[in-house]
Amino acid sequence: MRIAIASDHAAVSLKAALAAWLREAGHDVLDLGPEGTASVDYPDYGFKLAAAIANGSADRGIALCGSGIGISIAANRNPACRCALVCEPLSASLARIHNDANTIAMGARLIGEEMAKACVEAFLSADFAGGRHQFRVDKLSTKVPA
Repeated sequence: MRIAIASDHAAVSLKAALAAWLREAGHDVLDLGPEGTASVDYPDYGFKLAAAIANGSADRGIALCGSGIGISIAANRNPACRCALVCEPLSASLARIHNDANTIAMGARLIGEEMAKACVEAFLSADFAGGRHQFRVDKLSTKVPA
């Protein structure tokens, strides 16, 4: 699977650990940065990640920042990206099964490396259920009524 991963400065080490682990598992990983811990703006990396999903460079995305909140908001500004903030494997799995999430976000200051790996594994191994959930997911790409 082609997986894009991006973070801000607070999550660089978690990003590196997850990217290496995913490559070892045979995935094609697109690391969108940053490379160092100098302060950067999470929206820039959330936007880059969402663009990679939107243009087909990646099948799935992993967004990381200190809390996971800011980068998930940024990624979700792109209508092609359905990014779910997760903190344990069940929420990661349900994000795929019920919401057809193509990206997950996690907070490096809130989650350990092993739990992050468990979330990614649950996310990547789950499939969208479709059915009654499809109509709801379709609404996510429509304009919100005024």
